[in-house]
Amino acid sequence: MNWINLALRSLWNRRSTAVLTLLMVALSLALLLTVDRVRQDTRASFSNTLSGTDLIVGGRTGGLNLLLYSVFRIGNATNNISWQTYDDIRNNDAVAWTIPFSLGDSHHGYRVLGTNNDYFEHYQYGRRQNVSINEGRRLEGVYDVVLGSAVAKALDYQLGDEVVIAHGLGSTSFEMHDDKPFTVVGILAPTGTPVDRTLHIPLEGMTAIHVDWTAGVRLPGFDVSAEEALDMDLTPDTVTAVLVGMESRIQALGFQRRINQYRAEPLTAIIPGATLAELWQMIGIAENALIAISGLVVVTGLLGMVTVILAGLNERRREMAILRALGARPSHILGLLMIESGFYGIAGLVLGLLLHWALIAIAALWVQPAYGIQLTLSLPVWPMSGVLLAVVALSILIGLAPGWKAYRRSLSDGLTVTT
Repeated sequence: MNWINLALRSLWNRRSTAVLTLLMVALSLALLLTVDRVRQDTRASFSNTLSGTDLIVGGRTGGLNLLLYSVFRIGNATNNISWQTYDDIRNNDAVAWTIPFSLGDSHHGYRVLGTNNDYFEHYQYGRRQNVSINEGRRLEGVYDVVLGSAVAKALDYQLGDEVVIAHGLGSTSFEMHDDKPFTVVGILAPTGTPVDRTLHIPLEGMTAIHVDWTAGVRLPGFDVSAEEALDMDLTPDTVTAVLVGMESRIQALGFQRRINQYRAEPLTAIIPGATLAELWQMIGIAENALIAISGLVVVTGLLGMVTVILAGLNERRREMAILRALGARPSHILGLLMIESGFYGIAGLVLGLLLHWALIAIAALWVQPAYGIQLTLSLPVWPMSGVLLAVVALSILIGLAPGWKAYRRSLSDGLTVTT
């Protein structure tokens, strides 16, 4: 007999139950795969956001908070750095370059970053890749703006369009800097980082739009036009944070200690890689909990599968007895049920992969624009691939339980008429 063909025919005769059991296994595996993929892609996206920077300096705050608001645009600064302090940092002999950041405003929910052209020279992401202009040019005028690729795509902006910046953060704002519009002069190439969701303006432009504001409100009766602001000293009073590249990476620890002990004002300096490792350590417990819960769902799916097979044995007593009467040995019946349970495992894995890829493809449409996390469609790698192989092997072995029960039944068991 062709036992595989026989097992498939038997499943087809019970197709409603078989389809539901298969979906149960597939959904549990899809959940496990999706949780693991989101975890890996989130780590990769965070790790690729910044490279080549030795230190990040900001006002006195926690290291994680400084990393999150300066690099990932999550949260807000508690304190700023004075321009004099920034001058002291960039003029230090141990410092090769600096990139000043000024944050606090937005445009349709996207962060506005005040900086200078050192940003385009020295900011790196991924494997030390520099940001590059896809269309247009860098910042030259006070009211120039260079858009991240996601901003330009989402808002359908082109070179030459005017952009009005909103005061503060949020997708909706009632305080607008509409008297000083900016002109789009450049659009950056995609990076897969928060850079794509950022509008870049000159530090002088950030100062210009706030010359007639104080404490977050416009000064009544004191209006400075865009042209009048150009005649003023637009040197910033403060910046939010500074990215620092050292002449030698060996000097980073010593300079970090010096910044943290800076007497003129309270500062915090962090090494990005070390602080990111601290972040992973903090969220590692939550990651492990999600993986554990997903694993329990898979185990529950397998237990549900064997329960369905065991429950169906009573309905299949006559089928098994007829097979025995036709010459099948008890070991053949055992193998038949193991083939069925193995089918659930293998087919469930294939269907689970397809469901997982569909979930990732749909989620990527929302996650990428909202959080800058690139969700990827890929085959599972070790150790997840090993876990999936173990699940398939376990699904085959689980067939031993109903198989052993059917193995022990006598030939007359299914042929006896019961009332």
